[in-house]
Amino acid sequence: MSSSSVLPTDPSELRVACVGGGQLGRMMALEAPRLNVAMSFLDPSGAAAPAALAVGQENVIHGKLNDESKLRQLAKGCDVVTVEIEHVGVDTLKKLEEEGVNVQPSGRVIGIIQDKLVQKQHFRENNIPLPPFVDIPNVQSLRDAALRLGLPLMLKSRRGGYDGRGNAVLKETSDDAINEALTSLGVKEMKEDFDLYAEGWINFHSEVAVMVVRSITGETRAYPTVTAIQTDSICRVVLAPAREVPAAVRHRCEAIASKAIDSFGKGATGMFGVEMFVVNNDSGSMDVLLNEVAPRPHNTGHYTQDACSVSQFENHLRAVCGLPLGDTSMKVGAAAMVNVLGAKSGTAEDTMVGSNAALSMPRATVHWYGKAGCRAGRKVGHINLTADSPGELDGPLSKLLELESIDKGVVPGGLGSSPLVGVIMGSQSDLPTMHAAVDILKKFDVPYEVDIVSAHRTPDKLCSYSRTAASRGLQVIIAGAGGAAHLPGMVASMTPLPVIGVPIKTSTLNGQDSLLSIVQMPRGIPVATVAIGNAMNAGLLAVRILCASRPDLRDQMEAYQEELKNMVNGMSLKLTELGSDKFLEQMDNKNKAVNV
Repeated sequence: MSSSSVLPTDPSELRVACVGGGQLGRMMALEAPRLNVAMSFLDPSGAAAPAALAVGQENVIHGKLNDESKLRQLAKGCDVVTVEIEHVGVDTLKKLEEEGVNVQPSGRVIGIIQDKLVQKQHFRENNIPLPPFVDIPNVQSLRDAALRLGLPLMLKSRRGGYDGRGNAVLKETSDDAINEALTSLGVKEMKEDFDLYAEGWINFHSEVAVMVVRSITGETRAYPTVTAIQTDSICRVVLAPAREVPAAVRHRCEAIASKAIDSFGKGATGMFGVEMFVVNNDSGSMDVLLNEVAPRPHNTGHYTQDACSVSQFENHLRAVCGLPLGDTSMKVGAAAMVNVLGAKSGTAEDTMVGSNAALSMPRATVHWYGKAGCRAGRKVGHINLTADSPGELDGPLSKLLELESIDKGVVPGGLGSSPLVGVIMGSQSDLPTMHAAVDILKKFDVPYEVDIVSAHRTPDKLCSYSRTAASRGLQVIIAGAGGAAHLPGMVASMTPLPVIGVPIKTSTLNGQDSLLSIVQMPRGIPVATVAIGNAMNAGLLAVRILCASRPDLRDQMEAYQEELKNMVNGMSLKLTELGSDKFLEQMDNKNKAVNV
């Protein structure tokens, strides 16, 4: 197949054959018609494969993924052969390539990735940061590794492992412990050629993942770094963008992931799931280590279906067909993916509790795989949630985690800890004034946080708060200060977020000093300053800033403005009916000073 930079049109649609017809193939097939791509599959389940529901049973060949005759049958008449799983017949794929069949990713690349030890060695040769690792061909090498790398030690099968299968933790080097670990990995005879390797134990800050797409032209793009939450060695939750990971570290993850995939060179085509560790180092900063790579769409990329303009499945097809790669950026502020596993009872009723509830949740999308039965622990679907910010995502996410029996404590930083607006002040004496802003945020149901941050007495806290505000999910900061009132301006100098300054009324100059200190900012450091003591307007301005990207919140603001209009019209009507004298008599507050 020659590459093309334009969509094919009838009658010349592209024909893509896929080795494996599981849920990844199914979701790939659902994207194919929009690109005028026709798909066929090879799968051991044949007509019962999930992909058959998307392309029809007649387009699924029943056979093993390493069966040469079946692979040749699949490839016949197709423009490109691709994979949805790496455990395939690589030798046959290489033969097909030699015979002129277009295989993407290539058999060579899949072969490197299939053997995780070879994969690690490849990345080490290409200067990709990795955890320490060593080959384990026998028991003595295992004991040597324990001395060299320390305990506990992570033992891994070189081939075939996934979702925790093929992994074992060795905590001591007694004969019993070693035999137990090796037996769990399928080693039956304690001789040579264990086909294992070991990794040094990593006390990571978080597990993250990056989806990388690479075209046959060599163009490479990365999706945003996400948090990958594992329970019992199975990915259960993905959070996008990654939480509790600074933006600079997230970007470093994306750069390392892209470099890793580019290092494979020609034939590294399609989607690649890159799993990584973020590790705290002795200097207080964070290191990024690559864990492993999958040469296909990946569980940690499912969120892209509803959170990105172009999903990982569409981009995989674009890449292997030679079409221009699609946008990999998020079109929402935050997203989560929750895997649906077969319930312990094995019943569909128990398994679908979360999915059925999600059907009624705003901005929730259920993706069901169409597998036969609901075997306990089996991945049968996933649910994507989207929101304008992490704080707005946490409410529905909390409900979904509870329904799926997932401990809410697995979320880095906890749930409900991602406010949109930060309300800060220089001292506790400012709180009576600043609480008017809090009342407005409550009225509009905007997540917020309140804290005391003194520009002069806690300068380190001021710097930390300002510099981490955006990465923590804040979108607006309201800062109240009196007298010298340096707080709003100093915050504005250290954050890209909009800052609203509230001058606090003082006993000496009635807040004139506060007002002038805040409003007279130098060029390039803007602070939106409200009237002296008018924290209520600061809250309203924060809400209006958020309204720009939130239609529902904008509707609330318009309703609030309508309330104000009706209130004033009501007063006008009453004044004209009673006359000014009687109206004045019934007024409770006759203070001649205007209160703004």
